[in-house]
Amino acid sequence: MQIIISSILLLTIIALIIGIFLGVNSNIFKVDVDENIKKIRECLPGNNCGGCGFAGCDALAEAISKKEVGVNACPVGGENVAKKISAILGVESTNTVKLVAFVHCDGSCKNANKVYEYNGVKDCRIVKTLANNGEKKCVNACIGYGNCVEACKFDAISIVDGVAKVDEEKCTSCKACIKVCPMKVIELVPYGKKHKVKCSNTNKGKIAMDDCKVSCIACGMCEKTCPKDAIKVVNNIAKMDYDKCDDCGACSEKCPRKCIS
Repeated sequence: MQIIISSILLLTIIALIIGIFLGVNSNIFKVDVDENIKKIRECLPGNNCGGCGFAGCDALAEAISKKEVGVNACPVGGENVAKKISAILGVESTNTVKLVAFVHCDGSCKNANKVYEYNGVKDCRIVKTLANNGEKKCVNACIGYGNCVEACKFDAISIVDGVAKVDEEKCTSCKACIKVCPMKVIELVPYGKKHKVKCSNTNKGKIAMDDCKVSCIACGMCEKTCPKDAIKVVNNIAKMDYDKCDDCGACSEKCPRKCIS
C-alpha cells in the first residue's frame, strides 16, 4: 500500500511540474493573433472557392488584414462584404463593379457544324485531346460536356443545346468554371452588360462561316460602327472594351453574323 501511495504522489508531482512548465512556455511562445483577422474571417462567406486567388477564406482574411489585397478581394461576398470589412479596418469602402462569367461561344447544336460524331466519355478535357478539339468544326468552340457545370458550386452554369450558358443572377465570379474550361472560352465581364461577343473563332471569312452559322468573320463592321471605340478586331475575333462600351447597340445591329448579343 505504501508503494502505491508513493507512486500516486510521485505521478501527481510530475504532472504538476509538467503543467507548470507547459503553462509558462505557452505564454512565452504564444503567437498573438490579429483580432481583425478573426473579424474579417467572420464576414467572409466561407465557400473557400479560391476565386480570390488564395487557398481559402482564412488566407484571404489574413491578406486583407495585412493590406496585401483590397477589402473587395472576395468575389463571392461582393460589395456588402467589402463594406463590412472596411468598417472593421476603418478604411473607406470603394465601389466595385460586379463581375460575372460569360461564355464566348454560341456554338449550339443548331449553329455549330460538325466534322464527326463523338460517342465517348463526356468530359471536355478528354475531348480536347481528340482531333479538331472535338466533334465541332470550330476548333475554338465550347465543347459542351459540362466540366464547368460540375465545377460551379452555385448552380450558375448549365449546358443548353450543346453550349455552356451562365445565369448572371447566380454567378459569384468565383472563376471555378474558367479554371476547368480547357477551351478558355469563359471570362469575367461586368454584370448587366447587354452587348458581348458570343464567339471565340480565330478564323475569318469563308472558313469561319463554314465552322459555325453565327461565327465572327473578322469583317470589322463592329469596329467601324462603334462611336466609342469600344470594340476591336484582334487576332480575327472581335474584342469588347467594357470600360468604353455604353451599350448603344450599334455593333450588334451592324454585325452581319449576329454574334454580338
